[in-house]
Amino acid sequence: MGMSVGMAGRGGRGHRRRGRHHGLMSEINVTPMVDVMLVLLIIFMVAAPMLTVGVPIDLPETKAKAMNADTQPIQISIDAAGKIHLQETEIPEEELVAKLQAISKTGYDERIYIRGDKATNYGTALKVMGLIQAAGYKNIGLISLQEQDQ
Repeated sequence: MGMSVGMAGRGGRGHRRRGRHHGLMSEINVTPMVDVMLVLLIIFMVAAPMLTVGVPIDLPETKAKAMNADTQPIQISIDAAGKIHLQETEIPEEELVAKLQAISKTGYDERIYIRGDKATNYGTALKVMGLIQAAGYKNIGLISLQEQDQ
């Protein structure tokens, strides 16, 4: 009666099965990482066009080439109704210069781009440009779309 159940199949010696000693597996399973990266890629591809929000303006097309820029310029938009927008906020014409001076980081050397809708009165665009120039700003530009060759 002295025999135990665990010893019956091994001849009573109690030795463990000898074989390879398995250590920790050091391989990385990249499948979950690839899945996460693809999901992030899809999210960013869908979200990227939504990040370019602003005042909806139908810009005219010209043959001018795109400019290289190091810093983000201040954008002033004039919609088809003649309303002035500083960045994305609509402001009255009288407050334009004061707001520009408040947000410009480099003083009068700040780059200012004016975006005017095709339907905007040319006089309105020139009036805004004149106000900015009279305030002392030197780097003023007009933005247009590149003309598509057909």
